[in-house]
Amino acid sequence: MLGSLLLAGSRVPLVRRAVSGVPLTRKVVDRFVAGETTQDAVASVHRLTDVGLAVTIDHLGEETRDAEAAAQTADAYIVLLGALRELELGDRAEVSVKLSAVGQALGADGDKIALENARHIAEAARAAGANVTFDMEDHTTVDSTLGVLRAVREDFPSAGVALQAYLFRTEDDCRDLSHEGSRVRLVKGAYAEPASVAHQSKSEVDKAYVRCLRILMAGRGYPMVGTHDDRLISITETLADRFGRSLGEYEYQMLYGIRTDKQQALVGAGHTMRVYIPYGDDWYGYFMRRLAERPANIAFFLRALGGK
Repeated sequence: MLGSLLLAGSRVPLVRRAVSGVPLTRKVVDRFVAGETTQDAVASVHRLTDVGLAVTIDHLGEETRDAEAAAQTADAYIVLLGALRELELGDRAEVSVKLSAVGQALGADGDKIALENARHIAEAARAAGANVTFDMEDHTTVDSTLGVLRAVREDFPSAGVALQAYLFRTEDDCRDLSHEGSRVRLVKGAYAEPASVAHQSKSEVDKAYVRCLRILMAGRGYPMVGTHDDRLISITETLADRFGRSLGEYEYQMLYGIRTDKQQALVGAGHTMRVYIPYGDDWYGYFMRRLAERPANIAFFLRALGGK
């Protein structure tokens, strides 16, 4: 219930002002967000890749409401990818893009604007030897996001996409996207969705995740397993054995600042472990979803506010 309230609050301007106005909020945000500038993001990339982790970087921002701001977000990614190119990390460093941040929400022309900006980002990623993965947002954007993905893959076939297991449709989407060369990040889902389109209970979401994961692991694509759950990690290993996948034929992904000990353990076991690094000054929506996902995150926030 508390998680649902936080997700609802993430879209309320009054709640945003209240949370953002608490001085100690920044202390907690720093746990989940790498900083506000390209330099901050690159510093985190250095720190994590130096200990064997791979990274995917998200320039924070959602639901951009004008074409100029969408173009500025795309430009920020291009600058970031230029910095990554100099590091020569190749596919150990990629970017994650919310299409609503690059124009998807701009009315009738939204898909066209988002596609144009997504192509520019994909071109910069190719020049850096990196990949781009499109994040998935709420259920109303799924068809649009998959349409942009198909168009981008015509010239950039390594472009990936995130799918959210809690949506009823996602098993079918996994089947459609489990072909050779297809990169798919599977996550549980972090938006407040109605019961008409998504599983509501944790147990049903977990079961849906496993069904989707089985489809991806049995397919010919490249699964990117987005989870912090030990049980799901164990199931992933079982499915990898069952379907003859070796290390390097799938990867794990976890969020910046969460379960860092487990991240290092997976690297030590020979896995590709990619950390999702968010940066930028538009951190509020991302921050609220992280609080909503796990009670431990909420407790961490409250302890910080209490000065403990």
